[in-house]
Amino acid sequence: DLHVHRTGDIGLFKIVGEGGIAAGIRRVEAVTGEVAFNLVQDMNSRIAQAAAVLKTQPEEIGGRLLQWQEQMKSLEKEVAALKSKLAANQALALVSQATDINGVKVLAATLDGADGTALRDSVIGLRDQLKTAVVVLASVTDGKVSLAAGVSADVISKVKAGDLVNFVAQQVGGKGGGRPDMAQAGGTDPSGLPTALASVAGWLGAKL
Repeated sequence: DLHVHRTGDIGLFKIVGEGGIAAGIRRVEAVTGEVAFNLVQDMNSRIAQAAAVLKTQPEEIGGRLLQWQEQMKSLEKEVAALKSKLAANQALALVSQATDINGVKVLAATLDGADGTALRDSVIGLRDQLKTAVVVLASVTDGKVSLAAGVSADVISKVKAGDLVNFVAQQVGGKGGGRPDMAQAGGTDPSGLPTALASVAGWLGAKL
């Protein structure tokens, strides 16, 4: 070990790490002298660069980051709301695609670009608009399939949303479930989605 006669011999002292190595014992790692001076200069340079990017003073970086964080949260909420609104508008165009099976309106379709929340909200909107209805919507994002199914109250005795969404999910490498009136699922095989959606009418026909 290296020792010094007095603490003043150390010069600039900068702790770079510390941690526990045993009960009641901490290890402190530090640099001194010219190495510490260079380290501090490098840190000051990085802080100055960060302040320039954030368009603020070094001492105000923390406050500016908090502002950006709040702005990001607000923007994320706004984007989510816009996605839901866009999905709802797209869903309205699907109403004409619904078929009739023994008095029940059936719709199984894809809704491009919709996330899980938008998919669920669109299913609820279509289900309520079609009245006596069974609705299944799907979307594909980053190679993953999202599914949502909705069943109106007067059809639940014959068809459960959880059973339906699971039937479709199994054909796209996934599984899911939920309430009798509303259920969601996911899958990993988008290639099977067209066939899976096309099979919904036959599956429902045996139950309705």
